[in-house]
Amino acid sequence: MNLSSTIKSIQDIMRKDDGVDGDAQRLGQLTWMLFLKVFDQREEEWEDDNPKYKSPLPEGMRWRNWAAYVPGADGKKAPQKSPTEIIGYVNNELFPALKELDANQSPQHKVIRSVFEDANNYMKAGAQLLAVIEKLEEAINFHDFKTRASLGDVYEQMLNDLRGAGNAGEFYTPRAITQFMMDRINPRLDKREKVMDPACGTGGFLTAAIDHFRNQITKKSSAEDQRAIEELIHGIEKKQLPHLLCTTNMLLHGIDVPSQIEHKNTLAIGWNEWSANDKVDCVITNPPFGGYEDDSVASGYHHPTKETADLFMQLIVKLLQENGRAAVVLPDGFLFGDGIKGEIKRRLMQQCKLHTIIRLPKGVFAPYTTIKTNLLFFIKGAFVDDGSEHFHTENIWFYEHPYPAGYKSYSKTKPIRFEEFAPEIAWWGSVDNDFADRVENEFAWKVDFKTKREQAEAAAGPHWQRAEALNNQASGLENQAKDLAKSLVGTNDAAYREQINAQIAALREQAEPLRLQARDAQAAGDRLYWPIFNLDIKNPNAPEEESHDPDLLLEKYKTLLGEIEETENNLKSELAAALAHHFTAETVE
Repeated sequence: MNLSSTIKSIQDIMRKDDGVDGDAQRLGQLTWMLFLKVFDQREEEWEDDNPKYKSPLPEGMRWRNWAAYVPGADGKKAPQKSPTEIIGYVNNELFPALKELDANQSPQHKVIRSVFEDANNYMKAGAQLLAVIEKLEEAINFHDFKTRASLGDVYEQMLNDLRGAGNAGEFYTPRAITQFMMDRINPRLDKREKVMDPACGTGGFLTAAIDHFRNQITKKSSAEDQRAIEELIHGIEKKQLPHLLCTTNMLLHGIDVPSQIEHKNTLAIGWNEWSANDKVDCVITNPPFGGYEDDSVASGYHHPTKETADLFMQLIVKLLQENGRAAVVLPDGFLFGDGIKGEIKRRLMQQCKLHTIIRLPKGVFAPYTTIKTNLLFFIKGAFVDDGSEHFHTENIWFYEHPYPAGYKSYSKTKPIRFEEFAPEIAWWGSVDNDFADRVENEFAWKVDFKTKREQAEAAAGPHWQRAEALNNQASGLENQAKDLAKSLVGTNDAAYREQINAQIAALREQAEPLRLQARDAQAAGDRLYWPIFNLDIKNPNAPEEESHDPDLLLEKYKTLLGEIEETENNLKSELAAALAHHFTAETVE
């Protein structure tokens, strides 16, 4: 039986257990068991390399000493715990001990404790638990190269299962996307560039970073280069199940002590708690969008909001070193969003060079979501403190990724593939010459953001200046009113008080319409300026295609009705004018 079939049979066993309810619990149960199994076999390797190696686990709680099947008196392999005792052992001894490991003893202690602090044993039937262990014992031999290689495919299957496990699906990003984004960001091992995913989920981007670094190792590379990889990746994950999956994923990818994978809420770290030491060279992430945080979480952010993706976008810019690079997956809603989203984009383009937006078609994240997504690539600019409003973003290139020939959408059986990005890679060019080699084609186009911004500022400027002047006038009148109010302090002269109060009322009455006019002038300027931050820009080079999307067809139908109504009204006006002239002429005769 191959590994994939083994995982399916394990899930079938769990379905018979009354304690396991749903895909998420089955996956959580399987993952902590797989973690201990893989960790135990990695320990065998470490023991071979270092005879003085000491396990961070209590001796009796190592997989080999309670779970592994061992030969009995008859030579046949049998479990070490009976069906009647194993559930009590796991619940009352194993889990309490692992949850209370002293995290200060070593990085390994810290990793294991963080893995198990929120993990649970859901299984209630000892016979079923032993059946699962037996399957794992039969199928997973981490020392066997073929098994080790195919574990990656099994892990992909588990991640695909996660997509169907409710909201947990937000943590899965297709491998083709992670590989393409990492390829374009290109963190350098020789420069010891640090890579961070502040919402790392199950670790897809971090494993892509590990593979990318290892592909840079040559015969001339030192042993230090290999060891450095572990220190160059950093991930933070809020939820227990994806964190557990991520840690196991790191072990499967040869990271001996994945202590760089932290289990906490990135956004709950205070804005001012992030220091210069936390800055990294590369941020690559798919932040959860559509989620919300408590009001207290956004304290200190430039643009406080509850929406997770909006908070992450602000944090990503903060985390980048000068000239640091970022690649971020974001939905269309961020591109066209205004209000706080507009302000975040404005700050992003001030502080960073937003140079490329890859527009992905629908279905890339199917079946979890059909929301259209985009890949944003930007570089942190140098800090400019000359008193002017400086923007590092001048030109933005868009590339509309097409479906492969014959595809109308992606699916679980027909996912997006890395090979599809070959045209983007060939077109990409170099940041060193500001992507001067890029050319427009039916999929690619350039937006001169600098010119758009300057034109918008020129058009909006007079309105804003008028708003400022009106507000200054209103403030002058209101200050006069305040001064008059102060003059009444200690005065008991009723006539005088009546006279001054009348003057105060008159001043405030004059100020109120000025404030309203200023508000209107400000709004008029804003209407001319803020639309430049709408990045939901359609491909001007694409041929007109017939669409069968019901939403698009309905929108076109509404537009057509409006055009018909406008034409009818114009005709009525013209007829009325012609007939009026006719009747007037008859009356004169």
